[in-house]
Amino acid sequence: MHRIPWTAFRTNVSILQELQISSRQSSECLRRILQYVGHIARKESDNLERLIVTGKVDGKRARERSPIRWSDQIRAALNSTIYGALHNAKDRNRWRNIVRAKVMKQ
Repeated sequence: MHRIPWTAFRTNVSILQELQISSRQSSECLRRILQYVGHIARKESDNLERLIVTGKVDGKRARERSPIRWSDQIRAALNSTIYGALHNAKDRNRWRNIVRAKVMKQ
């Protein structure tokens, strides 16, 4: 432990620089989500994983706080539609470049 008191009023960025951590955990999560989406985008259209990502699963959910959908995360990260992202993910090299660009930007 580095024993940084909460009264020190230090930013997360300064602590990460002191610890020499260059990548953020949120960037790693985003990278893995986008890589997984690229993986399932290249599967057949009736694949269960692909249906879940596109939001085409039939049925009802219990009443509770609505979860963040995969499609919402992808739409927010890429600033495009889910179908546009799935179309781009068909080409592996293009998708890898998109993922690298988005993760580096964050």
